[in-house]
Amino acid sequence: MKKVLVPLPDYGFDPTEAAIPWLLLTAKGYDVQFATPGGYSGMADLRVLRGEQLGIWKWLLQAREDAVMAYHRMSNSESFCTPLKYTQIRAEHYDALLLPGGHDKKMKAYLESSLLQEVVAHFFTAQKPVGAICHGVVLAARSKDPRTGLSVLHSYKTTALLASQERMAYHLTRWWLKDYYLTYPVTVQAEVTAALGDPAQFLSGPLPLSLDDARHPERGFTVKDRHYLSARWPGDAYRFSAEFIHMLEHA
Repeated sequence: MKKVLVPLPDYGFDPTEAAIPWLLLTAKGYDVQFATPGGYSGMADLRVLRGEQLGIWKWLLQAREDAVMAYHRMSNSESFCTPLKYTQIRAEHYDALLLPGGHDKKMKAYLESSLLQEVVAHFFTAQKPVGAICHGVVLAARSKDPRTGLSVLHSYKTTALLASQERMAYHLTRWWLKDYYLTYPVTVQAEVTAALGDPAQFLSGPLPLSLDDARHPERGFTVKDRHYLSARWPGDAYRFSAEFIHMLEHA
């Protein structure tokens, strides 16, 4: 049974981007192991999970019912309730790495972890499957190849949360949520693009006007380059998960 490592912060990850891949991976029989900073169960961004304080944009910004149900199943699973500490991760024990996103400020403990950046670098050096979605691509972009000192994504094509998506969510809610939708002053797209050898390696894909689902994964958008797979937002989660599983099956 292939083992997939999914590191998370203590709080703030996107429920769709973690739970839909978990649901589909475990349905295929993969062993999914979580890790958090202190080895305690993580918690998704409750504002996204429950739609709290999202006002008239709740229908657009809240996690969908299928993702909420998947999250509750995941959060009651043994592996989720007994995560490793970041310090206990042994990257060589895993066959693949999956990096969910999320924009809450408490994501910074995950995005800025030097321990996780070393783990990411190990997977790229070993050319094991790596999947990153949304802000998870930021963690990959910040991880350095020990042989070159450059980002592990330097020579890869990738996508990530688009600047247009990030700014739209910010402008829709900034009057009452302030900068909740801006994890950093620099957008995800800008930071990731700066880590690449050529800005043309960042692929935006079609306009993200609709969410994919189990029956319509083709609505999602992903970029695959060798052993690395990336996606932009929760609306790509089903396609992202299906293609990540395909990578594992053929690794």
